[in-house]
Amino acid sequence: MGRLTEAAAAAAAGGGGGASAARSAGPPPAPLPPASTAPGCTATMASSEEDGSNGGASEAGEEKEAPGRRRRLGLLATVWLTFYNIAMTAGWLVLAIAMVRFYMEKGTHKGLYKSIQKTLKFFQTFALLEIVHCLIGIVPTSVIVAGVQVSSRIFMVWLITHSIKPIQNEESVVLFLVAWTVTEITRYSFYTFSLLDHLPYFIKWARYNFFIILYPVGVVGELLTIYAALPYVKKTGMFSIRLPNKYNVSFDYYYFLLITMASYIPLFPQLYFHMLRQRRKVLHGEVIVEKDD
Repeated sequence: MGRLTEAAAAAAAGGGGGASAARSAGPPPAPLPPASTAPGCTATMASSEEDGSNGGASEAGEEKEAPGRRRRLGLLATVWLTFYNIAMTAGWLVLAIAMVRFYMEKGTHKGLYKSIQKTLKFFQTFALLEIVHCLIGIVPTSVIVAGVQVSSRIFMVWLITHSIKPIQNEESVVLFLVAWTVTEITRYSFYTFSLLDHLPYFIKWARYNFFIILYPVGVVGELLTIYAALPYVKKTGMFSIRLPNKYNVSFDYYYFLLITMASYIPLFPQLYFHMLRQRRKVLHGEVIVEKDD
């Protein structure tokens, strides 16, 4: 699934993956103006998460607006958000280095996920703090949007790749891992430098260009990973609730995954083209007027 949301539009990247690359499309923790939502869209793909609810499309004028907004945040909030973004940047850098070292030593992707899964699970789960940031008001974005963004990545990590071990060596897992990792390094470093009021142009350029490749790669990786999980889920009936039971309810995880995959069809084009519009606005100063559906 990955976290397709309003801010996915500005990403360098989602995760992610159906849930994937571009966080997958998660809500960025930096105190930047809230991103505008792609018209008529509520997103859940993990790949878009990286364009989080806090830093995406709306960052077009952030160089002028961010300092004033940060003054209103207060010293403690700014210090915490700076620390959080630095920590997340470092965490995803560690993950990237571990992935490169593994491949150089082993010459294969098989076993890669197992070797980096603890680091991945820790930092992706740590991103739940981004929902807390919204709840306490230090990041100006919707709690619902933040929750959808973060939960889509959590879904991909814990309920797909962690829970269904036979798919962990699939090439598609590497696709969304690479897309997520590059996206998150770009995203969190972007927020870090913005908080410090020293944003290198390359970081800004990377955030609004890398997504052109990373977002589709992440989405493809997520979809193929979910697809690879379907036979196992159908055979084992994992996470499904069958009738009869005392609550008289049923849930089929297999069909839930099919619906999740189908949701990419309407969501991906809307969010991807929204991201392209935001890129033009931020990098080229174009005035973009988005009409309501």
